[in-house]
Amino acid sequence: MNKKIALIFGITGQDGSYLAELLLKKGYIVHGVTRRASTFNTARIEHLYQDPHNKNRKLFLHYGDLADAGAIRKIIYKVRPEEIYNLAAQSHVKVSFDVPEYTMDITGNGALRILEAIRDFQSETGKKIKFYQASSSEMFGAAPAPQNENTLFVPQSPYGAAKVFACNMTKLYREAYGIFAVNGILFNHESERRGETFVTRKITRGIARIKAGLDKKLYLGNLDAKRDWGYAPEYMEAAWLMMQQTKPDDYVIGTGETHSVKEFVEHAFKEAGLGDWKKYVKIDRQYYRPAEVNFLVADTRKARSALKWKPKTKFEDLVKIMVWSDINKLKK
Repeated sequence: MNKKIALIFGITGQDGSYLAELLLKKGYIVHGVTRRASTFNTARIEHLYQDPHNKNRKLFLHYGDLADAGAIRKIIYKVRPEEIYNLAAQSHVKVSFDVPEYTMDITGNGALRILEAIRDFQSETGKKIKFYQASSSEMFGAAPAPQNENTLFVPQSPYGAAKVFACNMTKLYREAYGIFAVNGILFNHESERRGETFVTRKITRGIARIKAGLDKKLYLGNLDAKRDWGYAPEYMEAAWLMMQQTKPDDYVIGTGETHSVKEFVEHAFKEAGLGDWKKYVKIDRQYYRPAEVNFLVADTRKARSALKWKPKTKFEDLVKIMVWSDINKLKK
């Protein structure tokens, strides 16, 4: 009865799985929202699974969708959490150009639906809920680097624009209704659990297939784009720390270093022992975005000072982790 209860939207994603692990280790009871599908989509949290017949289990899953305000309210009223983490989204930037309306509805309005449900719940019950919104460095877009909490948003994609809307609504509900609502403005964070269509995982998975003799080429888009890449589990620690502060606020999370896609490719091929990457990589224009974000790097002074957080995993180590994870997976 004394354990904290957390509700995670997007628990089956990369970030959701790491956050669930973290909260369970800290003694939380964790509830997660997952979309119904005809195939299993819980691979990232299978190792956390607990038999529903276990009376002492700490992990519970609920079917729901950010497009369904009724389902969101029903889950919140049933679970009665102390903390809600919204990590769910249509989060692929390139895909957001193909389905902009859907991206805005899920990534933007989805956050608003949760905030409205929290506002009503608090008004009716008097019970406070803390809210974490997973904001993104893609909101900065074309803004000059380095980017911090005071940098203007200049999004260059429907995804970035949708995240700006969700970020602004989070701030508005904090100021207008007194909700403990924070924005974690996370720069690119990767891991061996990253989705296979994201460029870093596409690179490491492609290398594993080339090394195994299954493919001969790896097709990529813009190699000159520069990103601030960190290790996802560490970023979930930062998200949790934001929720433990006395007052809600917004924080930029990153490494403070920037590397190009080309650098990631070079390090990954070298790590795998494949030699000159140029023999394997081909540029395909279909992977270019209609509007590019060329340079992102985080100014994390606020998070380092207020949260006492700093990244531990270096860029080269991140590449190594991902390369060998995919190579070993393919061997199995």
